[in-house]
Parts: sequence; structure tokens; C-alpha cells
Amino acid sequence: MKSFDPTTLEIYRALYTSVAEEMGIALRRTAFSPNIKERRDYSCAVFDAQGRVISQGDHMPVHLGSMPMAVAAALREIDLQPGDVVALNDPFAGGTHLPDVTLVMPVGGGQWAVGSGEKAKGKRQKAESSTPLAAHRPLPTAHCLFYVANRAHHADIGGATPGSMGLATDIYGEGLSIPPIRLVRNGKLDEDIMRLILANVRSHDERRGDFQAQIGSLRTGATRLLEIVERRGEREAADYATHLIDYSARLMRNAIDSIPDGSYEAEDALDDDGVSDREVIIKVRITIAGKKALVDFTGSAPQVAGPVNAVEAITVSAVSYVFRCLLAGDVPASAGLMSPIEVIAPKGSVVNAIHPAAVAGGNVETSQRVVDVLFKALAKALPDKIPAASQGTMNNLTIGGIDPRPGSGGREFSYYETVAGGMGARPNEDGMSGIHTHMTNSLNTPAEALEYAYPLRVREYRIRKASGGKGKRNGGDGVIREIETLAPARMSLLADRRKRGPYGLSGGENGKPGTAAIIRDGRKRKIGSKGSWELEAGDRIRIESPGGGGFGKALK
Repeated sequence: MKSFDPTTLEIYRALYTSVAEEMGIALRRTAFSPNIKERRDYSCAVFDAQGRVISQGDHMPVHLGSMPMAVAAALREIDLQPGDVVALNDPFAGGTHLPDVTLVMPVGGGQWAVGSGEKAKGKRQKAESSTPLAAHRPLPTAHCLFYVANRAHHADIGGATPGSMGLATDIYGEGLSIPPIRLVRNGKLDEDIMRLILANVRSHDERRGDFQAQIGSLRTGATRLLEIVERRGEREAADYATHLIDYSARLMRNAIDSIPDGSYEAEDALDDDGVSDREVIIKVRITIAGKKALVDFTGSAPQVAGPVNAVEAITVSAVSYVFRCLLAGDVPASAGLMSPIEVIAPKGSVVNAIHPAAVAGGNVETSQRVVDVLFKALAKALPDKIPAASQGTMNNLTIGGIDPRPGSGGREFSYYETVAGGMGARPNEDGMSGIHTHMTNSLNTPAEALEYAYPLRVREYRIRKASGGKGKRNGGDGVIREIETLAPARMSLLADRRKRGPYGLSGGENGKPGTAAIIRDGRKRKIGSKGSWELEAGDRIRIESPGGGGFGKALK
């Protein structure tokens, strides 16, 4: 490996990370849906000319760890030209679940990216005021310098239920599947493709606005990358991207080397798949040998009929997240992090499902259980570092119908949200309450934004006291969130940790399992963790999320 200057390496780490972060800011500020604008259910990343991830924003772990597979699929399937943007959401081609749509764009040198000072500044301003994406169109694919990509959860992508998160039994029932296709050609949006997509989803205007926000975000990233190249040159920018990848790999190898050699096994389970009542077992064996790790999920349940199957990209993403948690501070979030780690996920299992399995919940529920079982195994090797289980579910709630409010024009609405819960207690601190943990890094939708955008009303929102597991360190408490619908609607729920609570460690108690109910005319009816229900105006859906597990035996 060529030598490098450590100070310059840190500058490039900050530069490339800031590009991904600014892409996220641009996407959030221009998106139409509260799901992206308020909950921040999106992720952005920068890749080198070989499609290796260089940097990621501090966004959604479940997106970021799997996005490299989506970029690889886009590059494999499409001969990307300057000014093109590829869209895909196919879970079996690097996607996660259908609502998560990934856009990928190549970044070329561009005619304006020459020289510096006022002359270059004028060229930039001229290019940025022209047609979208024109600022970097001229360079041919052979001279592609980078790729930029983002992934956003669209509040609806078609399918049988509003929100596209219902209890389907195959991928066809979950919504519109998009293989890698050109959404933008030579800088111009392909209106035929867009019309086809919008004809198969709800809330057309909102969907179009979110797609346009994603495209604008990519352009922001491309512009910033070309500014780096203009200042520092193509060779140095490319060399330090490679140095960042190598540096990340060294840090990960050193972190793995600090784990005692040996094999560490664990098992956990999802409550059920929504179709049958049987638990869905997930097993793992982590083998540490020097500076390498082998993560083997052999023995996990076969893929199931319900929508909790995870594709390989999700499982790899969860492994990436857990091992990254072992690293300190500002480690470059690059492809190097996974180079010392091998993942075995048997095909046809719940952690590597094959087409046409239903996968909507694999992204949001199974990913969380994979994290739980990985930490449970690592706790045997690092008992003083690993926390107890957090809530282990995202409590995915979708509500959709026709908005009857004056001025709405009778438009469709699709509301999607994940509900926070308790964080597991840490060896030296209590877990936090009412927080999104592990594979989700989203926020709640503020009551004001929710009630403005949808015919819904938040009736109750508070901490679920005493739901965290007791211990020397207590698990964080879950939350209670009760929402009333002001119009007839169809509601879907994909959740878990309703039968067994999040585990405690070192003698700590388990957190309390979650519950859900529909309240009609003052009568509460408990409902299962997975399914769809018809709601009348005035009905309320009440979710009480799980608390985190406790750590250590409680002091008497």
C-alpha cells in the first residue's frame, strides 16, 4: 500500500463524510412526505469508481450496510452513462424491502471542474443553473470518478394495503418491485417510467416529490465531490478514498483481534411470522480467529410464509452494524469494515430468503432480532462491553385511506411510522427510554406534523413506566402511543417482542413485552403483532412498546 499522510487522511474522511451528510440534508429539506422530512427515514452514501463504499451519513444502519449490494446490482445490470440515475428496490437485487427505493448516479469530472478562483466559480454557477445533472455530464463512463447513492423509505409503494407493510405471503402482494432501471437518462427524467411507477402507488404527488428530492440529493453530492476533485486533483482524491477503505479494514481487524479467540453461540426468536403461531428461530455461531471473524447462521429457521424473511443484504447489514459498534469514534464508514468478516447465511433460510418470499418485515423486524442474537453471542466473549437487548422491534404502523378534510380534494393518504421503545441497559449505565435503537435511527413523527398531514389525531404519547427490565442497571422504558383516525382507514401492524421480552444480561431481568390494541366506543380489543384491520372514524390504535432488558443483578 502506498504511504499516506495521516492528517490528509483525516481531512478526506471528514470531506467524504460531509458529502454524504449534506446529501441527507438536501433530501430531508426537499422531500414531501413526513416520513422522510420528519422521521428521517433515508440514508446517503458515497462510492468510489469500483463501487466500493467510501463514506456514509449518520443515517439508517439497516440501509447503510445493505446499500453496497444495491449499488453492485445497479452497476452489474446497467451500463451507466453520465447523467443517468438508476432506481431499484428489488430485495433480491441488493434492496431491503419494497418501500425502500435506492437511487444511484455516476459522478464524472465535468467541464466546469477545472481551475479555481473566480473563473471556476462562474463556471460552477452557470452549470448549476442549467438543466438538472448537467453540472457533471460531459465525462464518459470510463472516467467515472465516484458514484453517489441514496435510499429513502416511501410511505407507499403499492400492494394490497396502504403503506405497503401488510401481511403478504409473497413479494407480489407487498407492492411494486423495481429492478435496476434508468429513471433519469442523460440528465432528463424518464416520464414514461415515472408514470408507470406512480400508476401503481398511492399518494401520487407525494411519491413524485420524494423521488425528485432523491434526485436533487444525488446532484448535491455530485457537485460537492467534483469540488473536491477540482481542489485536490483526481489522483489524490482516488488514492485517499482507497486509503480510507484500507484504514477501516485495519481498525476492524484490530478490534476483532481484541476479542478472545473461540466460538460463541446464541439463539433467539421472532414471536411468529403472522401466518402461524410458531416461533421463528435465529441461531448464530461467531468464530474469532486472530484478526478474522466468521459469522455463521446455520441452523436458523427456513424461510416462512409470512413477511418476516430477511434477504442476504439485511443480514450482512446487521452483522456490519454490530461489529461497527465495537469500534470507537470517527471510524471511516467504508467497505473496509467488512473485509475481515465472513458471513454464512444459508439460502432459503429466514436470514437469506429466496424469491418470491415476502420480506417487508425482514428489513424492520428480523434485522433487529439478528442484532439481538449477535450481541447475545458476543456477550459471552465481551461480558463487560455488550448491553442487554433493546426493544427488538420497530413497531411498524401504517394507516391509509381517503382524506375527508376540507381542502384535501379527497386525496389518498398513507401514514407510516416506527414507534420507539426501551434501550437495553449497559454494563455501566441504565438504558435510555423512548428511543429508536439498533437498525433504525429514525425519529418519531411530531404530533403537530402528523395531524397536519393526515386525518389522524394523537390521543396519548408518553413513557411506559416500569417496562424496562430491573437490574444493577435498569433497561430503558418503552412508550405508549395512541392514535385516533378521523376517517375510515385500513391499518397494518408489523411488530414483535410480544411473547418474550427483550433479554437481560448478567442476571438482569427481561424487559416487558409490547402490546397493541384497537379501541372502539371505549372498548379495547387486543390485536396480534402482525396483520391488517379495518378502522372506522373515531377508532384508536394503541401501541405499548417493549422495554429494554436489565444488566446485572439488582442491588437489594
